[in-house]
Amino acid sequence: MTLLITIVPSLALLLYFVLSDKFKEPKLTVLSVFFLGYLICLPAGTLNDFSYKLLEDGTELSQRLGYSFLGPAWAEELLKFSILYLIVLKRNEFNEPMDGIVYGVAASLGFATYENYDYVFRLAETWEIIPMDMAIWRSYSAIPMHGLNGCIMGFYFGKYVFTNNKKFLILCLLVPFLMHGFYNFLHYPVSLGVVVILFIYSIILHSDLKKLQKSKKKEEEIKKI
Repeated sequence: MTLLITIVPSLALLLYFVLSDKFKEPKLTVLSVFFLGYLICLPAGTLNDFSYKLLEDGTELSQRLGYSFLGPAWAEELLKFSILYLIVLKRNEFNEPMDGIVYGVAASLGFATYENYDYVFRLAETWEIIPMDMAIWRSYSAIPMHGLNGCIMGFYFGKYVFTNNKKFLILCLLVPFLMHGFYNFLHYPVSLGVVVILFIYSIILHSDLKKLQKSKKKEEEIKKI
């Protein structure tokens, strides 16, 4: 049961965004991007440890910054972005703005799935937390934080790709960085407020593209930058 609660929230959120896409993306491509997100946990862990050790000076502020804005927020979001920019952008399947959301969510939730497993089955024991409690808590906090950040990153990435407006490229990195940073920096339960903001933000952006898709009878190839 603990394993199911660890992995099902990520898969359920991914399934929602995949099925809400009027013009479905190839399953193999989505799974490949999800797996790439899974793999970036390895360099993310290294970068997080490096940042924390470099910046930590024994004060509470340095610890909180090392575990938020100056550590995971920039390292993890930049690695997720690299999947979109270096891999997904080159794929022929990426031919409309909604695809940015689908692949952004896939990369983010691939990462979240590995990270969640590590928290539940390794770190929970180290911190003397019941694994089931850890899995339940993260199912409504960290998992949606990563997935919804992927939605926002993917939305702005799609806007950038199909408009060539560089302000969207900045937003696709800046907004997830800030949301991730505040989520990690703030103490629970205040940090859940960030998840609520992400939820509302994502609904607005996702609905905007769903309306655009609804106006089209068939998927149309759009010229990329």
